[in-house]
Amino acid sequence: MSIDNNRLLLKIDTTIRELNRNVINATIPELTIADIVQVMDLVARTRARYLKELFDLAEVAGSDMPSPEQIRQLSALRETYEELVQGAQALETAIQRGYVDVESS
Repeated sequence: MSIDNNRLLLKIDTTIRELNRNVINATIPELTIADIVQVMDLVARTRARYLKELFDLAEVAGSDMPSPEQIRQLSALRETYEELVQGAQALETAIQRGYVDVESS
């Protein structure tokens, strides 16, 4: 790769970081540790609800197969959990890259 391409890629990377910082930081005010804990608590509670449903389903089903409705319920809980995990990961990435400010205390 030529030096010109490296410079171009560096400029693109810098521009993307600046755009993300400007847009995200303007949308989300300075976060506190309590704000982040609130999000992580939501993810943990959703994970727990999903896993509890799985164990409840196993107990109710016994040696039978779960009903289509039971599977739909479990699937909806999984989708919710996975969506929240993705959101939490996006938050972590935004913090790591400096797109949002986190109050230091």
